[in-house]
Amino acid sequence: MGVSGPIRVVVAKPGLDGHDRGAKVIARALRDAGMEVVYTGLHQTPEQIVDTAIQEDADGIGLSILSGAHLTLCARVLELLRERGAEDITVFCGGIVPDGDIARLKELGVADVFTPGTPTGTVVDWVRDNLRPAG
Repeated sequence: MGVSGPIRVVVAKPGLDGHDRGAKVIARALRDAGMEVVYTGLHQTPEQIVDTAIQEDADGIGLSILSGAHLTLCARVLELLRERGAEDITVFCGGIVPDGDIARLKELGVADVFTPGTPTGTVVDWVRDNLRPAG
């Protein structure tokens, strides 16, 4: 294809959770690190998130979930990516996730999970190391 551009990440807040400070902090940190970031805003359905990621030719989707519905929401996003032939889009998540659920999320196909207190630099480095721009 030629020269690949910057890493493209969709940062999304699925479900009913109305707190987006963490998502905005991560979106800004990724943008400041030279990545292209699309922040979808609050109350997105998994279908809306996957549609956006495909339309934006995203390399990854960062889900921010504080509502406790992380297993259901992540599973649905991953299922939709499979259905639409977009399994090359890496899914990672952050938020309030009990330690016991992290392994389950990874079994579902979530690449990594970042819990409260994770330094933004850690997330930026992980994205840089694990997402490859298309091209």
